[in-house]
Amino acid sequence: MELINDGEKKHYEFHIGEHVPRVEYMAVGGKMFLNHTEIPRELEGQGIGSQLIKAVLEDVEKKGLILMPMCPFVAGYIQRHPEWKKLVHKGINIG
Repeated sequence: MELINDGEKKHYEFHIGEHVPRVEYMAVGGKMFLNHTEIPRELEGQGIGSQLIKAVLEDVEKKGLILMPMCPFVAGYIQRHPEWKKLVHKGINIG
């Protein structure tokens, strides 16, 4: 799946058939706030959300941004994959 960064709508997305799972964000002053993850009901339980978050985190890392994971799904992903804690702002505690 190809990660698409829709800067106008301020979200990352995948296109899977007619479905568009996405992560809403706000980028401010070198920080990337990931605010909300939305996975269509038809795609739930297939690992699509995790694949999307991983792709987003790879993009955040590539851009050298500091991660502000405001979304519980993103925070949970980082708890399960602690190698991504290196991107998280030092003032945020993730398990």
